[in-house]
Amino acid sequence: MEAPRLAHTMGSPTSPCEEVIKNLSLEAIQLCDRDGNKSQDSGIAEMEELPVPHNIKISNITCDSFKISWDMDSKSKDRITHYFIDLNKKENKNSNKFKHKDVPTKLVAKAVPLPMTVRGHWFLSPRTEYTVAVQTASKQVDGDYVVSEWSEIIEFCTADYSKVHLTQLLEKAEVIAGRMLKLSVFYRNQHREYFDYIREHHGNAMQPSVKDNSGSHGSPISGKLEGIFFSCNTEFNTGKPPQDSPYGRYRYEIAAEKLFNPNTNLYFGDFYCMYTAYHYVILVIAPVGSPGDEFCKQRLPQLNIKDNKFLTCDEEDGVMVYHHAQDVILEVIYTDPVDLSLGTVAEITGHQLMSLSTANAKKDPSCKTCNISVGR
Repeated sequence: MEAPRLAHTMGSPTSPCEEVIKNLSLEAIQLCDRDGNKSQDSGIAEMEELPVPHNIKISNITCDSFKISWDMDSKSKDRITHYFIDLNKKENKNSNKFKHKDVPTKLVAKAVPLPMTVRGHWFLSPRTEYTVAVQTASKQVDGDYVVSEWSEIIEFCTADYSKVHLTQLLEKAEVIAGRMLKLSVFYRNQHREYFDYIREHHGNAMQPSVKDNSGSHGSPISGKLEGIFFSCNTEFNTGKPPQDSPYGRYRYEIAAEKLFNPNTNLYFGDFYCMYTAYHYVILVIAPVGSPGDEFCKQRLPQLNIKDNKFLTCDEEDGVMVYHHAQDVILEVIYTDPVDLSLGTVAEITGHQLMSLSTANAKKDPSCKTCNISVGR
């Protein structure tokens, strides 16, 4: 059976799509498999062998780009006109076997001095493991190619969102945040057993734990930042926390000034939805100079605690006054332990709405409101 011919399907670097390989002309192609043999297609000729790339190096990795370079023998090097790059997501043993597999991305670029930059948000996602292999090729006058053997396969992982990407998310979240409502407490719902365990095994202090993988796939806080989740949204008609909760029938309430004050810093962490009309914004409150503060300072956009679109803390007539955005659901992470004695625990009168839980919730990658033009 014949292998597929080279299929030039992507637009030129001047098309509306982002340039994929910096300063290069790039096209999507279909190539032979990486298991070794060259294609038997008449569009790929076989002449004197071209040098095979080896000692491949990946560097300058971001959430949607990387630089690649390699070594190769000098023999026939001057005949190389193009590089073929075979890029694939690394297979996950736990992936859904019934889900369509990702289509491998095979790129062709004009040969330029190495290293070269591969960039493209339509085929690179943040915090994702990939494999890559390379061929050298020589384009003939009739459009056919002479190709080398495939190089060895190299594995690498793309990076998290940078502050630049998070700032883009922040700006999108600001658009829909809505007007500000007053609040007086932060609250945290759990099962009764949770609070019993805190009293018996942690000296009455709730301890920070590693954030789960809910929200944007590229979020730098997922699986890394340690903190305690709190809510702060209030009901419009009462100004108090809602009586329903997805997380348990027992609620810990603490005065807002105990967690959020001029001795804390506030950071924007994420903006996402779960295939629903309402959106979530994750904020991080960290005591100034704490380990959590240092972690966030390097990775997250910092907000002015007195003037931002999500959660504010200001003094009026000698009293601290707090406001939260009405049109987004705020998830607040506090990065230090919190002693239960600073607040109260009581049973809620409403329902436990498990369907609203965001534990390990996956972001809707198709939502135009909360996605940016990099991997989701």
